[in-house]
Amino acid sequence: MSLQLVDSHCHINFDAFADDFPAMLDNARESDINWMLCVSVDWETYPQVLKLAQTYPHIFASVGVHPNHTEGHEPDFDELLAQAQREEVVAVGETGLDYFRSSGDLSWQHERFIRHIEVAKAVGKPLIIHTREAADDTMRLLREHGADQCGGVLHCFAEDWRIAEQALEIGFYISFSGIVTFKSAPLIQEVARKAPLDRILVETDSPYLAPVPKRGKRNEPAYTRYTAQFVADQRQIPLEALAEATTDNFFRLFSTAVR
Repeated sequence: MSLQLVDSHCHINFDAFADDFPAMLDNARESDINWMLCVSVDWETYPQVLKLAQTYPHIFASVGVHPNHTEGHEPDFDELLAQAQREEVVAVGETGLDYFRSSGDLSWQHERFIRHIEVAKAVGKPLIIHTREAADDTMRLLREHGADQCGGVLHCFAEDWRIAEQALEIGFYISFSGIVTFKSAPLIQEVARKAPLDRILVETDSPYLAPVPKRGKRNEPAYTRYTAQFVADQRQIPLEALAEATTDNFFRLFSTAVR
């Protein structure tokens, strides 16, 4: 049986892939990346994400507005709900809180986050969570608003075991990006070793955060394999076992995605 991996979070609709999109897909296939989830970050480019999922059976879509996005349309509950109900859309997000890039009165960010949680619960699809320098508030809002009812994933995990435990307690998954391969990430590597094998995912967050040995280059779904190999090495298990587990985890979490 051949290796099968999922890039559980990428932005392949971005301009970074405009010149070589077919080659990027070929590279992914050659690296055994059989599926990918293209994640929405704003209302204006969401149609691009949706079209990719409608065009390619192995690409899935999410719908949501990134916590840092401050320009363009702010979809209300009904608008988000209508798109989240589409069969091509397997998740709501990315959503969450980010106190690194945004400052001042961030009540609008909290309101947006809560709206996404409520939509996810309404459609029974998981949340894709972005959190940066806001982990405690992120976890608090997830608990207060019943996000355990829909589940989800802390994508591009960059916190410590304390936050990982809180996420696991409410049924969430943890996804590792190329950051886990960086020398500066011992706390994330600890989580990669300790988190239950049936609750972890791997991703690129491409075109950002390319893993070692591609650090500094444009990231792409094919590089999921480097992150997967690193996590497997941290756990002292074969890549094949890590690939099988993370792929099964992906389709368990994103239960409307079809293999």
